[in-house]
Amino acid sequence: MKPVLLCAAVYNLIFGAWVIFRPGDLFLWTGIDPPRYAGLWQCVGMIVGVYGIGYAIAAYNPIRHWPIVLVGFLGKTFGPIGMVFNVLQPESSAGRFPASWLWLNVTNDLIWWPFFAAILWHAAKTMNHTAAGHAPRPLDVLLESVRSQNGKTLGELSEGDGVMVLLVRHAGCTFCREALSDLAIVKAAIQSKRRLAIVHMGPEDDATANYFAGQGVGEVDRFSDPQCEVYRGLGIGRGRVTELFGPTVWWRGFLAAIIRGHGVGKLGGDGFRMGGLALIQNRKIVAAKPNTSAADRPDYAAFALGS
Repeated sequence: MKPVLLCAAVYNLIFGAWVIFRPGDLFLWTGIDPPRYAGLWQCVGMIVGVYGIGYAIAAYNPIRHWPIVLVGFLGKTFGPIGMVFNVLQPESSAGRFPASWLWLNVTNDLIWWPFFAAILWHAAKTMNHTAAGHAPRPLDVLLESVRSQNGKTLGELSEGDGVMVLLVRHAGCTFCREALSDLAIVKAAIQSKRRLAIVHMGPEDDATANYFAGQGVGEVDRFSDPQCEVYRGLGIGRGRVTELFGPTVWWRGFLAAIIRGHGVGKLGGDGFRMGGLALIQNRKIVAAKPNTSAADRPDYAAFALGS
């Protein structure tokens, strides 16, 4: 994996530099007029070169930096689709590229497909193996041993009226931020009937405290679960490709990150782990609702108060 990503990095940096410093070469070689605004084509060269920097970083830890490889793979998939669509336009169409430009997709995209796909497949298998390699403690043990930042156990919180547990995805995920924002709006209604708890995959430190406080749920009992024992104990598994990267997820991600302003952050935990809800009362699971998609947006109040 490392040699492949380093080769991709070198190729992208060379190609990007060529386009930036000699933007007219490719147009002249293929017999079409250079663009009127060469700066736009040079911007493409800049983007390609920046990808090269990303590949160089990913080369030294491809498993950890699989999102960089994924973004590159998506670019190498959508790029040829767009080029073919352009080439198939009528010859009279303005801005149509000649068929000779398809060779650019061969060197820029197609030859890298099997290598990038193999890296992503290996990353998925490795992360699945790592996640499955640590058997979780029995749920009854977890309920009494895992403590929140306030020193309480899930078992203690479940006594009486019970506790609704929100298990969020990794902190960098825009859907995690959206979930916490949604919870902050209805937490008073939920806490009027039940206790509330959050399980997350990050460490319990000042940065985590500030993160949850910034989302409006800083006082809610939260449980750090980097090994995902509580997740697995409550039936929250790891998502399939369609559940994590399907069209609905991309569209919802755009709405949550850009339109609603939740943004995104760096990966902080198991990026394949799903989220979900659980209702625990007197140390028994009364109801559980694992997410079926990374983009799920449950009605937290209805789940907590209607059960």
